[in-house]
Amino acid sequence: MKKLFCMLLTLALLVTAAAAALAEDDVTIVVNLKTLSAEYWQTVKSGCDEAAAELGISIEVQGPAAETEIAEQVSQIETQLSQAPDAIVIAPDDNDAVIGAIGDYAGVVVFCDTDCTYENKVSFVGTSNEDAAYKGGVYGVGINGADTKAFIIYGQEGDNTSNLRKSGYEKALAEAGLEPVAELSGNNTADGAMRAMEDTLNAHPEINLVLCHNDDSASGALTAIEAAGVEGITVIGFNGDSFALDLIEQGKLQATIAQQPKLMGYQAVMTAYQAVKGEAVELNDPVDVALITAENVAEYK
Repeated sequence: MKKLFCMLLTLALLVTAAAAALAEDDVTIVVNLKTLSAEYWQTVKSGCDEAAAELGISIEVQGPAAETEIAEQVSQIETQLSQAPDAIVIAPDDNDAVIGAIGDYAGVVVFCDTDCTYENKVSFVGTSNEDAAYKGGVYGVGINGADTKAFIIYGQEGDNTSNLRKSGYEKALAEAGLEPVAELSGNNTADGAMRAMEDTLNAHPEINLVLCHNDDSASGALTAIEAAGVEGITVIGFNGDSFALDLIEQGKLQATIAQQPKLMGYQAVMTAYQAVKGEAVELNDPVDVALITAENVAEYK
């Protein structure tokens, strides 16, 4: 009888432990990225998915059709939060719009890639965009020195990431006693940057350095420069996308400031999970960047 009691007690403990383990993994996390239509954001998503697989949880990753589709992101976030998840990871397209979409949500909020002024955020996981752009700007200025005539193609108007990257580029120019010849939005797209480049080439043919918001913008700028038959213009991208590395190898793109989007997505989901579990997390969790040029592109490919 005593032996049977011990067996039953052991079985009960095993069942309890299994139930506890199941409960531990019963965490719901949703993710909303700026878009899923670009290589960069697909890479961020792959990091999110990898973290979820490692944790043994399922996540829902959404994003609007483009980074300019602010209303679509707001609608998606509101729908995701209506399911009362334990946590949400957001890469906001617009600071104020996202804060409005979060509303009175009481769960864990983690921002990824782009920070937000939401006062109840648990953590921001991402690149210091200003420092990263400054690094690229210093490199670009070093090519032409005091003769640098720089054009900044920034991202979407009002976007925090765009503002920070533009500020970093401006800081690098200011330290060299320079100001940008022109600054225009490329709306984060190759087509938008191509139009901005075309307009600026006509107005400022003296430009010899183009500092871009992302690699799509750099690609669009290069298209406009090649179509105009202009030479001697250095173009620097941002993100480290695979096609940008190809352009560097081909001698068309001078450099790209490489983020680590997969690590960013992975760490954002991990941070959200840890916060749900009551573990301490960093309010700001920076992810390092690297400047990729012809000298080191092979390492990153």
